[in-house]
Amino acid sequence: MANPKEKTPMCLVNELARFNRIQPQYKLLNERGPAHAKMFTVQLTLGEQTWEAEGSSIKKAQHAAASKALNETTLPKPTPRPPKNNVNNNPGSITPTVELNGLAMKRGEPAIYRPLDPKPIPNYRANYNFRGMYNQRYHCPVPKIFYVQLTVGNSEFFGEGKTRQAARHNAAMKALQALQNEPIPEKLPQNGETGKESEEDKDANKSEISVVFEIALKRNIPVTFEVIKESGPPHMKSFVTRVTVGEFTAEGEGNSKKLSKKRAAMAVLQELKKLPPLPVIEKPKLYFKKRPKTILK
Repeated sequence: MANPKEKTPMCLVNELARFNRIQPQYKLLNERGPAHAKMFTVQLTLGEQTWEAEGSSIKKAQHAAASKALNETTLPKPTPRPPKNNVNNNPGSITPTVELNGLAMKRGEPAIYRPLDPKPIPNYRANYNFRGMYNQRYHCPVPKIFYVQLTVGNSEFFGEGKTRQAARHNAAMKALQALQNEPIPEKLPQNGETGKESEEDKDANKSEISVVFEIALKRNIPVTFEVIKESGPPHMKSFVTRVTVGEFTAEGEGNSKKLSKKRAAMAVLQELKKLPPLPVIEKPKLYFKKRPKTILK
């Protein structure tokens, strides 16, 4: 058949028979002709009506008889089912979630979906019917609804649906309606103050000891850490560490050598931050002299 999704005449006859609560019966009546070009005659019976048809194979003869039955039958036919409503109403088969992802990338705001717990049923007794002589209880199933929270930048949207994907599509459609008309936020400049802030953020992720060594390396200053005092019983010892960075000296105390070293580095960092910034020196570009070609004698 041209369209693989289209139902065959035999399938339609089966639906017709099921609707009328009867059983279709196919019977091979005749087979004639040579082995390479045989013709088959098949009879189809639906209730009290019969039809005959021929074909080059038994299956083709059955389909031909079914087509005749569909055209000539007087049995009531089932109403055709309406086509399923697609969740995606966008042209080009682009789902709302895909369209929203593209818009979120342009805005520089990622779309984050978070599933939510279903809402509690206010009256659980309403889901039961009490029937019968002894009040036997029958549970009536309630269709499950999924809820999703969508966050795009500072905006929040909520979606619901019969499936998790349908809930995501619902939330994405609401977000698209709200964000399509809004201007795209401008990106913050990466130079100037923001550059300094980013450097401070990088330093915040490093330990104080590493920052001290980096500053000393940039300024070509020697750094030494030395434990100058150790006191107290074995289970409650106290350590004092002294750090020397060029002309600056600081001390730190703690219940371990590592903690005292860290506190000494924190103290000396306050002094090192007061130093004037280093001048920016542009490195000269290196030019490589081309090697002369060797002359073969």
